[in-house]
Amino acid sequence: MPSTSRRIALANGLTYHVREWGGPGDRTFVLVHGFGDLAYTWRPVAEQLARHGHVIAPDLRGHGDSDWIGAGGYYHFLDYVADLDEVITQLARHEVVLVGHSMGGTVCGYYAGARPARLAALVLIEGLGPPDMTTFEGPTRTAHWLDGWRTARGKVRPMATLADAAARMRRHDDRLDEELALELASHGTRQVEGGYVWKLDPLHTTAGPYAFRVELAIKHWQRVTCPVLIVDGEESKLNLPPEERARRRAHFANHRHVVVADAGHAVQRHQPTRLAELVLEHATVSR
Repeated sequence: MPSTSRRIALANGLTYHVREWGGPGDRTFVLVHGFGDLAYTWRPVAEQLARHGHVIAPDLRGHGDSDWIGAGGYYHFLDYVADLDEVITQLARHEVVLVGHSMGGTVCGYYAGARPARLAALVLIEGLGPPDMTTFEGPTRTAHWLDGWRTARGKVRPMATLADAAARMRRHDDRLDEELALELASHGTRQVEGGYVWKLDPLHTTAGPYAFRVELAIKHWQRVTCPVLIVDGEESKLNLPPEERARRRAHFANHRHVVVADAGHAVQRHQPTRLAELVLEHATVSR
């Protein structure tokens, strides 16, 4: 089932790009990508979910084909949560199954705690946040943030071909097959003089002024009332230590943990059929 591409205006003035797969019934699967990724990363999973419900996947602000933040603005983390709230309000049907990967999982965890009554089920894929980094806050981090503004959107060196972009993706994800890498690169880049550049706003590459605070995240997780499925890739190199993951999972009142074999951090790319099965099973049990 192919997706359609649509743009919606948010109340904050940004325009969001959303991929949508039409499906039956009053259930909407909302799929939220991670840092530096885009909505199209969900295509292999979404096509399977769409047989069982409506599916939407937004490009987060500054990613994919959604707007970059304007002059004087910055990408503060809770901005993503506010954007997601409006995407769900505008596009989702009655029953919402929220699925987030990596940074998108952290966004979804905040949303689920802030809007617990809106969700029927929550799925977090390697999405319990990075290490707590509050010890790194202070004048040094602030100085790095101030300096980052000056160079972040400077001249970016283009990649000569889409094949080069795909090869770069595969260097960061050794389980990503060549065909899917090229497909994702074609959607995740734009053509400029001299080649291709990523659609990601380079301002994202700066270290923000505020570090991730696990205690703040925990306050949100403890207010989640829907059933939660927490998914990890067995071969992930970008996850927290097992003991810390278990400590964070314990703050969800009603959760189940699954480890997917033969998958790294990007489970939706490495094992899309298995992930779709898990999401559907979780959504069905949650009814």
